[in-house]
Amino acid sequence: MNYDLIADSFEQLACVLSVDLTKEHGAERFVIESANEKYKRSVVEDPADFTPHVPYTRYITRDKNFEGMCLQCVASAHPVHAYVDAEFYNAWMDIYMLPLRSDDPTKGYCLFSYDLSPKADAEKMSDISAATAMHVLKTCIKLRETDDFQAAMESVIADIREICDASRCCILLTDFTKRTCSVLCEDYVDHVNELPMTAYADEHFFDIVETWPNLIAGSNCFIISNEADMEAANAVSPIWVESLRGAGVYKLVIYPLRSNGETIGYIWANNFDTERTLMIKEILEVTTFLLSAEIANHQMFRQMQILSSTDLLTGVLNRNAMNNRILDIDSGVRPIKMPFSILFVDVNGLKTTNDSQGHIAGDTLLKDVASTLSEIYKDHEVYRVGGDEFMVIVSGGSEEEYRELEKTLLANSERPGRAHYAAGSCYSSETKDIRKAMHLADERMYDIKQEYYKRHPESAWDRYHS
Repeated sequence: MNYDLIADSFEQLACVLSVDLTKEHGAERFVIESANEKYKRSVVEDPADFTPHVPYTRYITRDKNFEGMCLQCVASAHPVHAYVDAEFYNAWMDIYMLPLRSDDPTKGYCLFSYDLSPKADAEKMSDISAATAMHVLKTCIKLRETDDFQAAMESVIADIREICDASRCCILLTDFTKRTCSVLCEDYVDHVNELPMTAYADEHFFDIVETWPNLIAGSNCFIISNEADMEAANAVSPIWVESLRGAGVYKLVIYPLRSNGETIGYIWANNFDTERTLMIKEILEVTTFLLSAEIANHQMFRQMQILSSTDLLTGVLNRNAMNNRILDIDSGVRPIKMPFSILFVDVNGLKTTNDSQGHIAGDTLLKDVASTLSEIYKDHEVYRVGGDEFMVIVSGGSEEEYRELEKTLLANSERPGRAHYAAGSCYSSETKDIRKAMHLADERMYDIKQEYYKRHPESAWDRYHS
């Protein structure tokens, strides 16, 4: 058969690949036999430099998924289509493979062609099987039917594990800047003999995670389906492979979760039914796109919540968070546990410090007091409610516990070399009205602050350095 003529007859870039059926493994099995001008220009600057009859890895990075598609096309004698996020090209790739007749019983042939687009095309992405479409629709419904993001994700990952017939499915969130990772959700079958992923994802696990981009190597996933694949993974990440073998994992498919060009996590299934590999790939290719967007939106929302409720200087809750908390208490949306205590704490000498030493020195005082309050009241609510003022809500304990905490607070209020502060409190035994308790605590703090300045008429900054 004239394969040059076949490749040249295509308007889009195209090449003809042969697959050596006498070999079971190795990239050298997959050879580019011929290619049209457009394909040649996509892999070399000068088409005259293109050499046919060489392994495809001469021109592009090895991709086990690509090899799997070639094998599927040749073995099934049916066309193969895939629409994937190809990180290597920083684009979405619309892939087509067509089986070709072979006159050599030791070789199979297929025509390979593709289109690239910078963004995902909804129509192409939705060109999936009915079973996959049903699963993806079910995923979308579950993500929308509840405001509980964690519960939705746990339900989705359980569905994915079941449809993959896998022993475990997991989503791991990653932060490559901070070199951290955390388990978002997982589902596994054997809760007696298997450990949860949190048992493995310790502070050293990111050392393994950072090897995964080299395994995926610009593709959209990495698959371990046999010992040869395991050895290929071992060459890149021996520590990970050792842990997989120790955990009894012998098959695995892992996809990166990407958003705005960054990897925000990974989803994987292990010890799945290999007969469902193609279906699993199709499901995960579409589902990871949806989950990446959902997770990224959730992270952005959480970040906005944190920014809107956190004092950026000290790290404690801010005045906006306090106002919302008081409204929730007043309306009964989030009642305060009885008994409760309200404390107001004011930094002594902040204005003097700002005027004499600058705002950086003043900020140091504020952060020092915030740190003290967060340490003493670590299980309670600490707010910065003004320039030099903090409020603490203590609830759910006994008055004796509150007094012990306050005793510690007052004992630290004038430590040498540390920020000085005044503190006043009100217990719910005096009033059940949260706003009245705040008013009484504020008044008492003010009286104590005045007493401090009577004892220290000199500036608080001078006292801070004395």
